[in-house]
Amino acid sequence: MQKPFILAALLGIAMTPAQADDIALFAAGSLKEALSDVAADYTEAYATPVATSFGPSGLMRERIETGEAAHVFASANMRHPKTLEAAGKGGPVALFARNRLCALARPEVDVSTETLLDVMLNAGIRLGTSTPKADPSGDYAFELFDKSGHAEVLKSKALLLTGGPQSAKPPEGRNAYAWVLDSDQADVFLTYCTNAVMAQKEVQDLQIVQIPEALSVGADYGLIVLEGAPSEAWRLAMHILSPAGQSVLAAYGFDVAALPKGD
Repeated sequence: MQKPFILAALLGIAMTPAQADDIALFAAGSLKEALSDVAADYTEAYATPVATSFGPSGLMRERIETGEAAHVFASANMRHPKTLEAAGKGGPVALFARNRLCALARPEVDVSTETLLDVMLNAGIRLGTSTPKADPSGDYAFELFDKSGHAEVLKSKALLLTGGPQSAKPPEGRNAYAWVLDSDQADVFLTYCTNAVMAQKEVQDLQIVQIPEALSVGADYGLIVLEGAPSEAWRLAMHILSPAGQSVLAAYGFDVAALPKGD
């Protein structure tokens, strides 16, 4: 119990006693599988329940800003937690994982890494993305468009199918990206590579297409403990950053740095 307080003292952070039994973890939707496992491991190790809530990072940040109780926020970018830090709602912000964009395509689409840009520009191809500002995945997709030399064309044709406050919800238990393509709402969808892997597990004939190096966009994931969080929230954050937590993230396809290279 003393280690989180020592860490906080070193960082110059004020901490308050726990006010509830559960630690409230808000996190990006792309982290749902990985951080659900991390939270379960943490609860087993420390006998402290973790209440998880997942969704588009921008919308999760807005829920925190409007006063919804959260102790730890794991975002799919650095900007949303840094916005909270700048507003005095917590900090510091730590980079804890990285992701990449991939293209997910229906089985009948003739596409490869080399032809992906031409396919996305094809007027007959329905190109889906998540919703910029509400969901960092959409921001990263539009960043890719900016690098393509055809930004206006791609942005104007992009279908914002997920991640927004008004986006249609997939049926219970279905992966959002598998459902979007399987229900014929788009031909190609840009999303995180980790999301694409989970979608392909559900609909096995979906194609995962790597982004060409010239268009590649990386996603930095930021972690923040919020103002007034109990000491157990700091321990949860440290658990996410520890080799135990990082190994779970790596198993789900995230790029992580805090893993020992061996004895």
